[in-house]
Formats: sequence, structure tokens, C-alpha cells
Amino acid sequence: MVFPERFDSLPDYAFPRLRKLLDSFPAGAEPIAMTIGEPRHPMPAFVAEVMAANIGSFAVYPPNDGTPELLAAISGWLARRYGVDLAEDRLMVLNGTREGLFNAAVALCPEAKHGKRPVVLMPNPFYQVYAVAALAMGAEPVYVPATAATGFLPDYAALPAEVLDRVAIAYLCSPANPQGAVASRDYWADLLRLAEKHDFRIFADECYSEIWRIAPPPGALQVADEIGADPERVCVFHSLSKRSNLPGLRSGFVAGGAESIARIRQLRSFAGAPLPLPIQRVSERAWSDETHVAENLALYQAKFRITDEVFSGVQGFQNPDGGFFLWLPVDDGEAAAVKLWRETGVRVLPGAYLSRDVGGHNPGKGYIRVALVAPKDEMQRGLIKLRDCLYG
Repeated sequence: MVFPERFDSLPDYAFPRLRKLLDSFPAGAEPIAMTIGEPRHPMPAFVAEVMAANIGSFAVYPPNDGTPELLAAISGWLARRYGVDLAEDRLMVLNGTREGLFNAAVALCPEAKHGKRPVVLMPNPFYQVYAVAALAMGAEPVYVPATAATGFLPDYAALPAEVLDRVAIAYLCSPANPQGAVASRDYWADLLRLAEKHDFRIFADECYSEIWRIAPPPGALQVADEIGADPERVCVFHSLSKRSNLPGLRSGFVAGGAESIARIRQLRSFAGAPLPLPIQRVSERAWSDETHVAENLALYQAKFRITDEVFSGVQGFQNPDGGFFLWLPVDDGEAAAVKLWRETGVRVLPGAYLSRDVGGHNPGKGYIRVALVAPKDEMQRGLIKLRDCLYG
């Protein structure tokens, strides 16, 4: 039987790789999981009530693009959060952002650009769906270092002109997963101008936007509106997973130019899976409510203060500007993960599992990613064990 070759270079996904690395060793103590970014703060109290009130709606097919009420709630949130007003034809609901980040590439990546194979840019390290989307479209994924030297954000402008002229899509996550770096207004404005110069789209992955340490991160739509950029230059992806502690709801949205959204909607009408109506009703309520978001943010900001205390004086430590991961420097991420697991039971993710080797170098090799999602006391115990084991 013949299989496609375009995915042959993919490594195992990060968490199966981690199981292969660690599960042959016994945990050194009662396990503390700090690997996956699955929020464990309380979900909003209204979820069960809204779901129960709409349970009968599982009996009907839901609208593919989102109910008018849900799209209005999303539009209202974008106006409050970023000061941008978007009509319904510039929005579409998603089964979480991963669906959208993949399918938007299917809908919008051209087969060729200037007669050549198109390029899809992504930071390195990165959220792994970016690479799969590029390969699925037959595009060339170009992994651009996002290291301490570049403020943990990719310097796309430093790429050769012959590469930039082939770019169809540039992915960017802000706040970044895994490093927690936040793209400034100037960064977004420069990237939008680069996209205009070289005629490509920006896919802005902003699912961590409501978790921040000092100030709310600016958004790509917001900056595009401020500088008068072409609305078709950017598609922005948001989710209720982190904002509202609802990762299992699988609910998010994409916003962009009317033509881009029309193409994504058309693809979805053939191949997508709409959100069930009860989930759309819960989502409508969640995007309309800020009280639970403020409570969630306060919990994370308290965790940032704990991490400051635990790692005070540790060379190379810095709290993220946004998101809920620590990106901690170590000599070797895999060796550090094994040592932690065998000696303390703390389970973390080697940074190399979120990166690709380019020119014999993996920018995540000297890091571990630590998720700050556990209850505060459990998280603090895990961080102290980690500090004493690796930095003591």
C-alpha cells in the first residue's frame, strides 16, 4: 500500500515522545504533571446552566458558521477588547483554534507563488499544527529561530528577499507558546508592512491573549486597524480554552477580511464540523462575560508572583509576559526531564519536542517547558522540587 510522503519527516507528537522518554523509569516521588497546557482553574459557573437549558438543541443541525447571537457576542468582545468593529461576514466559529489554524491554510494557501513552491513561515519553537498545515498544502515550511537573541519572537524581516517573495502565510503566536513573549504594537505593524511588501497573509494565533503579567497584549487586528492595513492581510484565531478554562468545549473563532472568511466558510461547508448548538450557546455567554476572565487572570498573576519567589536568583530565569508556560534554560532538555522525573516525580516537556532542527541546531534543546496550570499549592511544590533538583 502506498502512503503520502509529505508527512514522513514529522517526528512523533510531543506527548507520545515524552511517554517514550519517561515511562520506562519509575517516578522519584508522587507525580506532579507540569507538561500539557490544559487549564485546571474552575470553569465558569454558568456553563452547566446554559448547557442544560439548551440540551434539546442536540437534536438539530447547528449553523455551520455560528449562530447570529454567537457571532454578535464575538464581535462585541472584539470591540471591547481591541476597539475593532467587525461585521458577521468577517467572523466564523471554530472547533477550537487548532482546527482553524489548519483549515485556514487549506482554504487560503495558493498552490504556487510567482511560479514557485509557496513558503509558510513559522517561529521555531512553535505550535506543531503550523508545520502540518504547511506540509498538507505542499508548501515549504521555513522555521525561523525565536530565541533570546530575537526576544523569543521570529525576525521574519531578516530572511532573504527570494524567500520572502515566496511566502504565502506567516504564523505568529502572541503571547508565544512556549516562551511567553508578547508581540508589541511596533512588531505587529512591522510584520503587517512586511506582509504588504511581499504579498502574504499573517495567521495570528492569540489564544493566550487574556493571560498576561503586566499589560494586555495588543492584537494583530487592533494594529491592522490602527495603521489602515488591508483587512485581508491578517486572520486572527481566538479560543475559550485558556481564556475561560474550557479546553474540552472545543470552541473558538477566526476573524479576518471578508474574502478570506468567505473562502474558509466555503471549505467548512464541505469538510468542516459545526459546533453543536448547546456549545454555541455556552460560547455566546462566555464571550459576553468578563467577570470569570478577570478571576482567572488574577489566579495566574498570583502564580507569576510565586514563580518570581521560587526562582529568585536563578540565572536565566524570567517570567513570561503572557501565557502560562515557563521556558527554563537547562543544559539539555531531555536529560533535565529524565532527571526531574526519576528524582522528584515532576514531569515537564523537553523544549526540543516543540522545535525543529535547522542546520544541525534545535533552538529548544537547551530548555524545558513548564505549565503553570495546576492548583497553586501543587504548582508551588512542583516548582520548588524543580528548582532544587536542577538549579540547587
